[in-house]
Amino acid sequence: MKLISNLGEVRFSKIYVIPCRDAVGADYWNAACLLKADMSVDDIIAILKKMETDSGRVRPSHQISLDVDLIAWGSDLQHMQFNPKKLPLALDVKIPMWDIWQSSDFQHEKHQFPVVNWMK
Repeated sequence: MKLISNLGEVRFSKIYVIPCRDAVGADYWNAACLLKADMSVDDIIAILKKMETDSGRVRPSHQISLDVDLIAWGSDLQHMQFNPKKLPLALDVKIPMWDIWQSSDFQHEKHQFPVVNWMK
């Protein structure tokens, strides 16, 4: 979170514990953030991928120490462009996104994912 905070003005969602989608890996923590930064989309993606690599991420495999994705970008919340590779948005994306951006794109059914209280 600190590395992303260093990129610009940021707001984070709660952190949720999510079951592995394909039941092969362990449960994982998932959160979303809104970042306001004076950077290109390509520069942000490069930084996120470097963060993953620096954390020990191995591709392709289930050894995912860190997975950081750029879901949408734009000049403001009314002019966002969604990453077509991430559509349709999965429930584990919609839930934390709703915490920080109440868009109809992130509405979801009631969920039972526990929240991590890591700030104790």
